[in-house]
Order: sequence, then C-alpha cells, then structure tokens
Amino acid sequence: MSKTSVTTKVKSYWFDRFGIDNLVLKEDEQSQLGPGQVRVRMHAASLNYRDLLMIKGQYDPKVLSSGGLIPLSDGAGEVIEIALDVSRFKIGDRVAAIFMQEWLSGECTAEMSHSALGGSINGVLATYKIFNQAGLVHLPEQCSYEQGSTLPCAAVTAWHALVVAGKVKAGDTVLVQGTGGVSIFALQFAKMSGAKVIITSSSDEKLQRAKKLGADFLINYKSNPDWEMEARKITGSQGVDCVVEVGGAQTLSKSFKATRMGGKVLLIGILSGVDSNMNLLPILMKNLCVQGIYVGSRTMFESMNKAIAANNLHPAIERVFPFSEATEALRYLEAGQHFGKVVIKIDQAI
Repeated sequence: MSKTSVTTKVKSYWFDRFGIDNLVLKEDEQSQLGPGQVRVRMHAASLNYRDLLMIKGQYDPKVLSSGGLIPLSDGAGEVIEIALDVSRFKIGDRVAAIFMQEWLSGECTAEMSHSALGGSINGVLATYKIFNQAGLVHLPEQCSYEQGSTLPCAAVTAWHALVVAGKVKAGDTVLVQGTGGVSIFALQFAKMSGAKVIITSSSDEKLQRAKKLGADFLINYKSNPDWEMEARKITGSQGVDCVVEVGGAQTLSKSFKATRMGGKVLLIGILSGVDSNMNLLPILMKNLCVQGIYVGSRTMFESMNKAIAANNLHPAIERVFPFSEATEALRYLEAGQHFGKVVIKIDQAI
C-alpha cells in the first residue's frame, strides 16, 4: 500500500552488450512499492567517467553476467509516491540518490560497496525509479534538478577527499588535477575552506574558467610538463599540503614530488591507467599519506549539502543533453572536452 497510485510506464536505457552503441531504450510496467520504498520521477542524471567505463566493459567485465544493466549512478528527481511506512520523505520532495545505496554512515564495507547504482545494481537513466527511503537525500534548496544530479558521485567524492580525509583548512595549498567533475568540485570546496588552489589542465581556456571559480595558480601541463616542480616553486619549494590525484599511474609519481613532507595524496581517478613502475620510496622518505577515495556515505552527502546550501554553491555544468540523446552525451564525455559536469535532462514524454 502507498499514499498515491501510479500507473504510468517507466522508460529506461539499458545495455546487455558492451559499447555505447548498444545502449537501447526500453519500456516496462511500473512495479508496486514495497515497505520503506519511494517512487521518484527522475528529472536529470549526470555522467561520470565510471559510467563510460562501465558501458564500454572496461570497469567491471562481469557486470553483465546476470543480464542487462540500466547505467548511471547520479540522478535527481521528485518524490511522487511513498509507502505507508515512509517517514524520511513526503510527496513533492526534491531528492538525489546516494551512490552506494547501503552506505549510510561510518566506514564502507564490502557488502555496502555492492550496492552501487549503475554497477552492482540498476542505475538511474530512467523516467521513474524506486528507491528505499534510506538511499535518498534532500537536494540543497538553490540547486536545480540538473545541478542536483551532479552531486552523488563527483561532489561527494571531492568532499570526502578534501574535507573528511584531507581535513583541508584555511591557508592550506591544494593541487587539483584537471577540470572534470570531481576536480571542479574539489576546487570549489577547497576555496570554501579558505585554501589556495593550484589547478592543472592542458587547456588555457579551461584554466581561465577555473580562475573565475577561484583558482589561485594555473599550470598548463602540456606547455609545462614538469608541473610538479612548478607547484613546488609556487609553494616556496615546500610542496603542497594536499593533491587531488585523478590521473593514476602516469601522474602519481609527480604528485609525490609536488607534495610537502607529511602531506596527503588523495587518489580518486585512474584516467591514465593503473599499471606503473613508480618509485614508492617518496612515500616513506616524505612520510606521505596516500589514501584511496571511493565516493562517500549518506552522512557525508548530507553534511556536504548543508555546506553547499550555506555557501550558495552552484555546480559547474558544461552541457545538458535531452533524454533522447543519451548516447550523444556519453560520446561528448568520452571526447574529454568538458569543464565540470555533463548532464542528461530526463523528459517524461519521450
């Protein structure tokens, strides 16, 4: 039983073979709500590099072993139906889904990690989606659905890295690699904390856009491939307090060099791959803390949203695609020319 009745069919994208061109639109009957469940009319979903790898079969080759999958982890929408025992939400609430539906607080366990949307379980690229009430959070008031859809993975990851693990404070210097979704949120959160930010990119145009968001120092890593030495120069040869590392194997050794004694390297992405013959001695000799960051809990998400609301922060969105152009949105992300986030607006009438 629920507090309203919904009969509309649900349309969703899914794939049962790897490859962007194998993403197809299907239509199903709506399922009935179970205890503690909430039905959300999805209004927007945002793309992460993980989604692209998942669809291409480069993230988890076994993800299709039990059948097809609805992709994408990040989405926002409106609550339109609730089970009678639901207490966290009411009809009309604006919500976003948490990345791992069972990681509510504390440390992440193996069991919790198996509840990740768009991977272990079906994702959010659909017109309607049923969630357990525990797997949702309220959107910050000033965020549109499109902006809210960018928060679950990229924003929470950056918050976990800088605020929870990095404990960045006023006066610290943070080095942020690139201008993708996580990196731009990291820039925004670092500035919110009063830190100075060094940001790298291969594009001078993107660096200037980052400057408008508060970046203090800009390094083009194509024209200045020794960006780690430039970062040390900026900090008076001391090194930065914290590096937001999204490159992976090909950039990690440079991050070690860029970081001060006792500093932190927060490993988030693997854009340049995972295989490397890097020298691990700097971790010991410089007493570095190297920590992997895999999104975050609902508690982190809710704390982040309070900070976003208090500081009137608006996520940076490069482009919004219609629901009918989901594959084009993925191709756009694959091209790597975006600044911030790429979003799909979900049209209920498609």
